[in-house]
Amino acid sequence: MNDRVQWSIAAMPSPAWAKKIFPDLPEDEAIEKLWKLIFDVCRVTGGEPVTAWQAHLDRLEEISRKMNEFDLVSVHFTSSNGTDLTVGLAEGAVWESAGSKNEKGTIFLPNIPTEEVFTAPHKDKVDGIVYGTKPYVFNGQLIEGFHVTFKDGKVIEHGAEKKGQLLDTDEGARHIGELALVPASSPINRSGALFYNTLFDENAACHIAFGASYPGTTVGGTQLTKEELLARGMNQSALHEDVMVGAEDTQITGLCRDGRTVQLFKDGVWAL
Repeated sequence: MNDRVQWSIAAMPSPAWAKKIFPDLPEDEAIEKLWKLIFDVCRVTGGEPVTAWQAHLDRLEEISRKMNEFDLVSVHFTSSNGTDLTVGLAEGAVWESAGSKNEKGTIFLPNIPTEEVFTAPHKDKVDGIVYGTKPYVFNGQLIEGFHVTFKDGKVIEHGAEKKGQLLDTDEGARHIGELALVPASSPINRSGALFYNTLFDENAACHIAFGASYPGTTVGGTQLTKEELLARGMNQSALHEDVMVGAEDTQITGLCRDGRTVQLFKDGVWAL
């Protein structure tokens, strides 16, 4: 999590995964269809993936730069499904995008696909209710139709049509360590597919992550001790699990340190 070396997560279709997504197809057809779907959402199909990715990364970097310039102290989510959530940000929180940098300064892509601009919430400054908008797979369990209520950063009430044990892992699992903004125009969302794989599914919608914060999402965080990170409001936990909460009509505003309010998302997509 400190990005000392370049690393990457990649996914290759297996028979079991392909049949999970396309249960009505013969195995060989399901594998082929999953390969095509991966190529589509990873900007390979058009034939110029390097050019496409460079343009995509430039756009994400521009957005993260603007987000950092706002000097936000909190963001507010609302959706017609009942979501009304305010997320305060950790001390020194930094908005990051797709590219990471190792200790030698080399830029690399740890996740492909990636559509998010993300930061560190303050573990004790999250309040309100949020509704899940995509099913989530945790330890083989499909969690659907969930909602979570926060007070002072901690989950105080939750429910789901299909439940899992995510929040019972440890104390930090009832707080969040990441806030990520992903527009509804994401290729993964447009595909309409549930991948049963967080690498893909988290990039379909705005999401929050229960559990550990990424040290790099606070200024100089990779050089700080666990105690120093906690003092900034960075959550600590044995897990880091993303759940999708963005909808087609999600509205997001940000409160700047100087008191201004800025529109970040309008009807599910970036307003910047």
